Amino acid sequence: MSSRAILLAADHAGYELKQDLARHLTDLGYEPQDLGTDSPDSVDYPDYAHRLAEALERGEATQGVLCCGAGIGMSIAANRHPGVRAANCLDERMAALAREHNDANVLCLGSRLLDADQAKKILWTFLETPFGGGRHGRRVEKIEIAKTGARA
Repeated sequence: MSSRAILLAADHAGYELKQDLARHLTDLGYEPQDLGTDSPDSVDYPDYAHRLAEALERGEATQGVLCCGAGIGMSIAANRHPGVRAANCLDERMAALAREHNDANVLCLGSRLLDADQAKKILWTFLETPFGGGRHGRRVEKIEIAKTGARA
């Protein structure tokens, strides 16, 4: 796995935005790994959120981007997976806080709420903001729920 690999997936509503972001990531020197969908034809967003989350679990990359109409459904589905911290961000400040405070590893973007230029700025902020560690690390460790339903 390259440290520059970024997983991308979208449903039909996020397809065009995903395509724009993949080109943008390539221009920035990243290696986008497109996990679908491959057209604007209607699909079910959880299928693509789970595909990306499972690839993260397998270690195919350390970060990913999910695009759908609002970013909400993708974030809910992806966050069902252990170790995935998906954040639906509407602006650069949210992206910075998601990384700095929550060590978010998946950025969710809503194509019906953001234009491509806004999404690119949010993505750049997400990729370039480091995790703050310290007290935030302690809090992130408390997020995971053990299979028994108890907090880890």
